[in-house]
Amino acid sequence: MNYTPDTGWYYRSPEDRAASWSGVEFLHRFLTTNKGSGPYAEELPLEYAMPGDIIQLSFDGDKYGHSLLVIKTSPEILIAAHTDDSYNRKLSTYLYRSARLLHITGVN
Repeated sequence: MNYTPDTGWYYRSPEDRAASWSGVEFLHRFLTTNKGSGPYAEELPLEYAMPGDIIQLSFDGDKYGHSLLVIKTSPEILIAAHTDDSYNRKLSTYLYRSARLLHITGVN
């Protein structure tokens, strides 16, 4: 956990959590700029997805609004998600306009 106010990544309770825990853009910012404790990532094309990575979807082609956890990549990408509880769901079953992959490259 990274307890840095406003820019960290932590969860103590539903009332005490970082914005990156539930906000798509906050999670993207945290993972792609994190120099402190916790995971960090780089944005890559979807074909580089690996289990444990995060895919974020934009339903309007402008704003990203949903984060999915990659659990399998072959023969196609399968995800887990919480908003509509999903496990082993095919990425291809989502109706989205654009997607970005946050490939986890390490943990501090």
